[in-house]
Amino acid sequence: MALTLTEKAANEIKRIIKEQNPDTETVLRVGVAGGGCSGFQYSLNIDKGSDPVKDSVSEQHGIKVAVDKKSLLFLDGTTLDFYEGLEKRGFTFDNPNAVKSCGCGSSFSA
Repeated sequence: MALTLTEKAANEIKRIIKEQNPDTETVLRVGVAGGGCSGFQYSLNIDKGSDPVKDSVSEQHGIKVAVDKKSLLFLDGTTLDFYEGLEKRGFTFDNPNAVKSCGCGSSFSA
């Protein structure tokens, strides 16, 4: 799998899933879309399932992670983590393919 989910991020995803009370086929969908101030932006969604033809799926720390095959090109080697500090709280992407990213960390160029 091109994307690595840290245990801390997985625990936060589990908390979110438990709050939303979804069905058992829930997956974390991670992708890349055009937009943002640097050209591409990350997307994170809780989805009801995956498509074996269009998605690459792995299970990490008890979370099913689905990445569409087009996004895999941009997410190869990326680590998804969760940061919790006094000044901010949220998911972070450490993407070795990003040549430039914005200050908020939600968009990048490759």
